[in-house]
Amino acid sequence: MKKLFLLISIITSGITAMACPACEAQQPKILRGITHGAGPTSNWDYLAGSVTLLIVLVTLYYSIKWVIKPGEKEANHIKRNILNF
Repeated sequence: MKKLFLLISIITSGITAMACPACEAQQPKILRGITHGAGPTSNWDYLAGSVTLLIVLVTLYYSIKWVIKPGEKEANHIKRNILNF
């Protein structure tokens, strides 16, 4: 757990160092130092970003899960044809 917290801290600190001063002035307080360009124009922008982030995280989770432990155990699964070729 400590390693995960340290990794997240390092990644987050690297991300906050990427924005330039001109862009920081245009951003709301919560996004300063993270994003470039004009800030969100309405609350719908936050909703769209949150939904997109949720979709990306769920997709990443299942991608990693199924790469590590696919779960196909049938003898006639298509991967058996390829592996036994």
